[in-house]
Amino acid sequence: MTGPNSEQSDFWNSGPGQNWVLHQVELDANHSEITDHLVAACAVRPGERILDIGCGAGGSTLRLAEATGAAGHVHGLDISEPLLALAERRRRESGLDNVSFSSGDAQTAQLEAGNDLVVSRFGMMFFADTGAAFANLGGSLAPGGRMVFVAWAGPEANPWFSVPQREATARLGQAPRVAPDAPGPMAFRDTARVIRLLEEAGLHDARAETVDLHIVNHNGLDDVIALCGEVGPLPRMMREKGGTDADKAAILAAIRESFSPYAGPDGVRIPARVHVYSARA
Repeated sequence: MTGPNSEQSDFWNSGPGQNWVLHQVELDANHSEITDHLVAACAVRPGERILDIGCGAGGSTLRLAEATGAAGHVHGLDISEPLLALAERRRRESGLDNVSFSSGDAQTAQLEAGNDLVVSRFGMMFFADTGAAFANLGGSLAPGGRMVFVAWAGPEANPWFSVPQREATARLGQAPRVAPDAPGPMAFRDTARVIRLLEEAGLHDARAETVDLHIVNHNGLDDVIALCGEVGPLPRMMREKGGTDADKAAILAAIRESFSPYAGPDGVRIPARVHVYSARA
């Protein structure tokens, strides 16, 4: 893929994207509380036409399709072919006929107009030009249509990111510094900035709700630690710093110690703070 987000396309169509395919079940479980809150915030009405941005393996898309019912339709858009293939397989298995998926860059794609809702679960923070993306997505909304999306708050309130980053840095050294607002999981931590970008893109009633929820894993701490080794900050640091198997084992042991207080009889519940943004056409 060429264009302003080609680096993101390369990332999500290579090893990291394949890892998300392999661990789709665990990742959907991790995000279950957050998905529930996002779907509730969308207040979907039967028959609505919905565009799901960065739909990945389709977890949020299928939930939205159930909410809008047979009279509505949900289209999932993503740049990762491996994740879209899994999403389509899940759609067929679900028996839902009001869902479709396609590959494309939401910043530049020609989007059909008339959507009642543009929604995203952690898919908006990666654009090279967020303002251009918001303008393009806002242009796909029907008059009065709404945009609702969830993004991570800062790392200080999200141990899922900060703990692996801290332990990997202690073992491997400091990673190259990037600008706080650079494309990535934490790019939307600053609510004032994101609200300003939404307004500059021509959207109205832009606001943010900050919510404390949890990353949930009912399979226990072993499953959480294994997942930390495959997705998130640790694999990125291992690639950047040339980490060895011994490095990975030591870092995972340190992460286990930090995460152990979050484990209980019903599994692991790691605190997660998110911002739920909303605006209208």
